[in-house]
Amino acid sequence: MDRNLAMEFVRVTEAAALASARWVGLGDEKAADQAAVDYMRRAFDVVSMDGTVVIGEGERDEAPMLYIGEKVGSGAPPELDIALDPLEGTTLTAHGGPNALSVIAAAPKGSFLHSPDTYMQKIAVGPQAVGCIDIDAPPEENIKRVAKALGRQVEEITVMVLDRERHVELINVIRKAGARIRLITDGDVAAAVATAIPESGIDMMMGTGGAPEGVLAAAALKCMGGDMLGRLKFRNEQEKERAKKMGISDLEKIYRLDDLASGNDIFFAATGVTDGSMLKGVRFFKGGAYTHSMVMRGKSGTIRFIEAQHFFDRKPIYWGSENQAYK
Repeated sequence: MDRNLAMEFVRVTEAAALASARWVGLGDEKAADQAAVDYMRRAFDVVSMDGTVVIGEGERDEAPMLYIGEKVGSGAPPELDIALDPLEGTTLTAHGGPNALSVIAAAPKGSFLHSPDTYMQKIAVGPQAVGCIDIDAPPEENIKRVAKALGRQVEEITVMVLDRERHVELINVIRKAGARIRLITDGDVAAAVATAIPESGIDMMMGTGGAPEGVLAAAALKCMGGDMLGRLKFRNEQEKERAKKMGISDLEKIYRLDDLASGNDIFFAATGVTDGSMLKGVRFFKGGAYTHSMVMRGKSGTIRFIEAQHFFDRKPIYWGSENQAYK
């Protein structure tokens, strides 16, 4: 892929973030998500690629979708698979919580696991702990292994976990082991990516979250040199049947990083909607806004953080106008 596509993808996440940021704290999850979807779709229209969405908006939320199989981009080469979440953290945005993001990953056709919209058990770590984790090992054993790899005591390890009833036992085990915990209400893509950013203070991410988000997180960690394991967790027979139709025959398979996001020709881009552990949220000023984004390329391993000023009278982010397109 042409490395110049990296900036095109950042413009796409910026557009979605700027649109959804208008809804921060207003309590309307669907409106925030719809805004992100609409402006992400418009921004994709002028990206020079023949893209197909393989990881899209989740059906669980009955949300507006950039649906699986939707074509995005101008239609020109290259042919790419796209994994996306226009607004990762709809509840966070609606309530003004931290770590809401607009996220996309892109790679050559066939690079991403075509994951059904179900749950996934996940464990993620940064580059220094690659090869240390085992999804079948007890949580306390994984923590000890990561602590050893990082040259620290268990008490100095911080694990990020979604604050859910299903994680009560996991949380108790981590506490008993002596590790520190940071609980989050939503946003496990940001949680997984944070493990590969030393300044975040997060060493591990464990628990069960969305499978599509797992693929997005894997794409980022592949670029950053981190590690991740996952296993699909189906809630009913209908989800199992849907997985089989998508080509998944082994329903108990443990997915390694390369299974979730293969190859190294991967781009990952994210823009903050609200302030978080990796990115600052959108900040409005008279006639414009600031955004904070990150873009990564797996082939080179380059990670760029981009702070941008947007002037609404100079660039076509048209609030409330359906007659103008993002360019």
